[in-house]
Amino acid sequence: MTWYKADFEAPYGTNPVVVDLQGLGKGHAWVNGYSIGRYWPSWITASNGCSDTCDYRGKYITEKCNKNCGNPSQRWYHVPRSFLNKDKNTLVLFEEIGGNPQNISFQTVTTGIVCAHVYEGALLELSCQGGQVISQIEFASFGNPKEKCGSFEQGSWEAIHSRSVVEAACIGRSSCGFVVTKEAFSVASSNNGPIGLAVQATC
Repeated sequence: MTWYKADFEAPYGTNPVVVDLQGLGKGHAWVNGYSIGRYWPSWITASNGCSDTCDYRGKYITEKCNKNCGNPSQRWYHVPRSFLNKDKNTLVLFEEIGGNPQNISFQTVTTGIVCAHVYEGALLELSCQGGQVISQIEFASFGNPKEKCGSFEQGSWEAIHSRSVVEAACIGRSSCGFVVTKEAFSVASSNNGPIGLAVQATC
């Protein structure tokens, strides 16, 4: 077991801050006396069992829709800016099983919005840039959604599972895509005119 201590300057700007703990083993981290949690980046998931496609329909099994194969379950840890000083800051690590702290780095994260609006039978595609992944589905409506990106609204009807279907296919991925069908959203039929899917997601 080893204690590490290092001083650093807060990243410039107002964007969210993360610390990359890749290379460490297992332990606990503090910034300026505030705990940012336990870490275990040396625990690597199995390298097989993941797929570029995902379908949650049917009988549940634990191996269904696995993601991030062959990588740590987590390597970036959020450091709230309220924890940081304008000048000198201190990072303290309690390392339990060994590891190399030389590659630790503080970074800022720029969040972005991606949108898509397609009709039934078309391919919906969402993609984040710069290695980011889709972290949240802010809006998803399969039916007759209105307006445009940034101001999507539910129309006169929508499938009740709209958001959960899109989340299952896209959350945690840098890009996702699937053909929009009534079957995918458990909609038997509709007499309400053209059917479409509108999605707004956060990277």
